Amino acid sequence: MKAYDIFLTFFVVVDPIGLVPLFGALTAGASHEYRQRMAVKGVLIAALVLLFFAVSGFAVLRVLGIGLSAFRIAGGILLFLLAIDMVFARHSGLRSTTRRETEEARGRNDISVFPLAIPLLAGPGALTSLLLMLSAAHGRLIAIGLLLGILALVLAITLAVLLSAARILALMGETGANVVTRLLGVLLTALAVQYVLTGIRVGLLHCA
Repeated sequence: MKAYDIFLTFFVVVDPIGLVPLFGALTAGASHEYRQRMAVKGVLIAALVLLFFAVSGFAVLRVLGIGLSAFRIAGGILLFLLAIDMVFARHSGLRSTTRRETEEARGRNDISVFPLAIPLLAGPGALTSLLLMLSAAHGRLIAIGLLLGILALVLAITLAVLLSAARILALMGETGANVVTRLLGVLLTALAVQYVLTGIRVGLLHCA
């Protein structure tokens, strides 16, 4: 994959603009220092989770006996479901929490691990995309380094967005954030279909 494809994929599945209203709701009434602390801590924890999954993900697939073609197809379907929810500006079940979990999170002093880092930042969509793109790197160190560097860039952008969430929400409003999310959802739909088609093609070649 090319650099802009990697960036676009990570930016779409993390969706920092779409996180603004959620982050605002979770930190409503909190101090500026608290919001900054939660944003920094949440992004750092998400980065560690993603890095751990990048290192151990393929080993888990081997233990479970899951081939890359099957994972590409399953991952594409999962990303397609996420994309449909984004297009319709719905809270996806892949990244959302239950009402009880949300109330519990609001009652705690620390939202950085849950629900911010997991599942909002390092959710199934981001984890699946990371593993799919790592498989496309075919073990090339330069390609893997580029991929992880772009992931770090997207997380840095996400941190900047979360730190400015109050200003962005005041400027764009929730409607503006939903418009951006819908546009990103359309792009993610195409990427998801491509993953499924690639998985089917490679799977058929291996069976031939």
